[in-house]
Amino acid sequence: MAKESRAVRKPHVLAAEDDPVSRQYLKSVLDHYKFETDVATNGREAVEMWENGRYDAIVMDVQMPQVDGLAATREIREKERTRGGHIPIVAMTGHTSAEDEKACLEAGMDICLSKPVDLKAAARLLHDLMEERDGEAG
Repeated sequence: MAKESRAVRKPHVLAAEDDPVSRQYLKSVLDHYKFETDVATNGREAVEMWENGRYDAIVMDVQMPQVDGLAATREIREKERTRGGHIPIVAMTGHTSAEDEKACLEAGMDICLSKPVDLKAAARLLHDLMEERDGEAG
């Protein structure tokens, strides 16, 4: 999405989180920071929503049922290779080892944040990632 188009609308973010309490909290924080937010409850749903929606970024929990965040990200990146584009994907994980972060980045996630996530900082990070992507596209 061009920077100009976002100037007249809220950035649209897909938040994939399986825990209902965390999902609601994440959505309310993103809404507070002026994002239009849709939620997915697992990786399969996240991929389907991404395919059918117009999102500026994805916040992806790593551990989810059915399809985890790593597999969902790999699937999105594979589809981007054929259709073009690059959506920023921010990983959220309870695992904090260097190996876990490496797995997130190798799957195609742009940034890996450890839980508990500072959601105020994450919201600023999302805005920065979208501006960076728009700068490369323009």
